[in-house]
Amino acid sequence: MDILTLNCGSSSLKYQLYRWDSREVLARGIVERVTVGGSFIDHYAKGRGKTKIEHECPNHKVALKLILDTLLDSDIGAIKSLDEIKAVGHRMVHGGEKFAKSVIIDNEALKTFKELSDLAPLHNPPNIMGYEAAGDVLPDVPHCAIMDTAWHQTMPPRAFIYALPYSWYEKFGVRRYGFHGTSFLYVAKRAAVLLGMEPFKTNLILLHVGNGASANAVRNGISVDTSMGLTPLEGLVMGTRAGDHDPAIAYFIMEKEGITPKEVETMLNKKSGVFGITEKYTDRRDIEIAAERGDKRAQLCIDIEAYRLKKYIGSYYAALGRVDAIVFTAGVGEMAPMLREKVLAGLEELGIRIDLRKNSISKTRDAETVISANDSPVKVFVIPTDEELVMTEDTYALLKGTYDVHTNFTYSFQSTDYVNSERAEALNKKLKEKPELKEVLARIP
Repeated sequence: MDILTLNCGSSSLKYQLYRWDSREVLARGIVERVTVGGSFIDHYAKGRGKTKIEHECPNHKVALKLILDTLLDSDIGAIKSLDEIKAVGHRMVHGGEKFAKSVIIDNEALKTFKELSDLAPLHNPPNIMGYEAAGDVLPDVPHCAIMDTAWHQTMPPRAFIYALPYSWYEKFGVRRYGFHGTSFLYVAKRAAVLLGMEPFKTNLILLHVGNGASANAVRNGISVDTSMGLTPLEGLVMGTRAGDHDPAIAYFIMEKEGITPKEVETMLNKKSGVFGITEKYTDRRDIEIAAERGDKRAQLCIDIEAYRLKKYIGSYYAALGRVDAIVFTAGVGEMAPMLREKVLAGLEELGIRIDLRKNSISKTRDAETVISANDSPVKVFVIPTDEELVMTEDTYALLKGTYDVHTNFTYSFQSTDYVNSERAEALNKKLKEKPELKEVLARIP
């Protein structure tokens, strides 16, 4: 059985084709610059390598057709017929309070996702567009929705209710929802494996640090607090999002600059974060290079981002009382040793002791690594996330009628024997170039 997963953004469409029977990725890639011009697809197929094709995609339906045509291509594709695709899993960012787990999309579910678009105006509309485009092209297979918010539905009211008029919650659903749930689910389950603990006995602080970034407090294996709120704007410093700030700033700037609420919202979501501080960069690699060259604003940016992360670790440690491990994941979390070092420096009194050499070595998306000192009471892991695998497993289980909330469901990657064959193959090649990586592997694949 082949399962296609789609992650549709406002100007992109990410995909993966997974063969369930052999547990392998057949193909994956992304179509970039959808609707904005200069579109192209970056495509990988097992045994056929990588390909980049320029192709204008004025909308997501054209982008999906490009993906399917590429998958069917006799030279660079992965399947001979669309009939081989038996189900499609869709990332749906916001499920509100209506969904505590993944669902098969029907008319009622689609109606709910559209109603929730007010809560996620930057995310749910493109997610819905991706579903509708796929539904038109693949109308005879089940389509499933995997929600970013579902993982956080275990948060207690004290964590998700804001100190605002309660009627706003009752009338409009104003509360903390949290995001990155699919990523957090994966790394939480993997952290339990690496700790050798039962998943529902682990206390964790999870840090998903990419262009979007959020923190998650996990008590006894379930989410009890997270940094993103009603929308993904709250919390950590991000690529272009402000994260935590005084809400009155928006009104102050509207008055001073004479701009509209919509313009302020755009500034907070698309012109702030590390881009707002540097006024040049969103890519942390560029910021690191600039900082090394003496760019004061870049240096300040790194300090601010690390300080915000450190504060969340401290607050979640206090909320949990006991922490078994801290986990870094996502593009920046997995690939930025300097930022991780700054975040963890000075936390020794909390039992968090980083090994500087291990941390400097750990810079890979192909292996789970441990960067804490051997005598550190709190372990520190770097775990490459795999949201697509969660989406695939949820979709398969929904089709088979075996799916349930994660507290009643076991994923394949919770096994101590689990190996991501694609990553293991890439790691073996990398170890030949960088043998010191073996020093930091959390487990040998």
